[in-house]
Amino acid sequence: MSASGKGSSGAGTAPPEVIDAELVEGEAKPTSTLAKTAEDEDEDDEVDALQDVDPATDDELDAIEAALRKKKPAARSDSKALALRDPMAAYMSEVRRYPLLTREQEYELAVRWVENGDKEAARALVTSNLRLVVKIANQYRRGYQNLLDLVQEGNLGLLTAVQKFDPYRGVKLSTYSGWWIRAYILKYILNNWRLVKIGTTQNQRKLFFNLRKQQEALRQAGVEPTAERIAEALDVSTKEVVEMQKRMLAPDKSLNAPVGGDESDNSRTGIDMLEDDEPDVESSVGNDEFKHLLAEKLRRFGSTLEGRELEIFTERLMESESPITLQELGNRWGVSRERARQIEKRMVLRLRSFLQEELGDAVQIALGHQE
Repeated sequence: MSASGKGSSGAGTAPPEVIDAELVEGEAKPTSTLAKTAEDEDEDDEVDALQDVDPATDDELDAIEAALRKKKPAARSDSKALALRDPMAAYMSEVRRYPLLTREQEYELAVRWVENGDKEAARALVTSNLRLVVKIANQYRRGYQNLLDLVQEGNLGLLTAVQKFDPYRGVKLSTYSGWWIRAYILKYILNNWRLVKIGTTQNQRKLFFNLRKQQEALRQAGVEPTAERIAEALDVSTKEVVEMQKRMLAPDKSLNAPVGGDESDNSRTGIDMLEDDEPDVESSVGNDEFKHLLAEKLRRFGSTLEGRELEIFTERLMESESPITLQELGNRWGVSRERARQIEKRMVLRLRSFLQEELGDAVQIALGHQE
């Protein structure tokens, strides 16, 4: 197995699908698509961008911290408020306490964990790769500003990777873990991009992470980025492309927000404008009363029947779940199916006349079963 992520078939359980995200900062970008499976990865040379992923060194952590401080607003000089502790800086300080492992140390610990279930060995594997999570999470900071949230999600991916890692495949844990860490982070970004989720299917997730990049690629090629061309390039339907374009351009809107921006107590809200599919109270009450009335009329009609007609009425017309068939009735009576149908038709005509007399011609009721 190469270290390019083809370890999906080599480092134990197949790693999760990784998304081609334009949200990534820096040079290290995941390049496989969301719809890619472990078998597909063997045919994609771009996956080589994930070769030999290593945890962040002290210098790399210093660079990340410097970038975070640069983006953090400076405190006012005249402020007398207590300085708040930066949780991300505190976390990175803790991460530095855990040394990096050599390849031999990693292999020995992984074997102890896989063969003996040594929890201390597993703990050492996790803590030595916390730097890797910070390094990868920092690449996605443009897509989601709270880096600590991304680190927390990436740590879940790291735990999963350690649980599934197979040391006998010759792949570094950091390379294998990179797939899981990215998958957890990207799933978190997708679920928290908007208050209302905009990527609930595989094709929607593919479009969410690749739509803008595909548009830019088509423009650079001198081609108009129409929905049809994007759909063909990403192997989705044109309708899904148009829908995702609308979703990504339109902001979330509260149904409780006043219509027209008027915040007075008498203003109408968006929820007031929604059509209610439920029947109104009068219709519901009327339908219930009619059902009770019809049931009473049917009971009265059934009391006038006897013999074969009563059997048809009770076991065929009034039975909604598993009505008896005409063939079964014919076998029971020793007659043909056609004769049983004639008896049913005669009884149904009588029932229809009875209901018209009792309820009027305006009432139309379907009677009998089609076979």
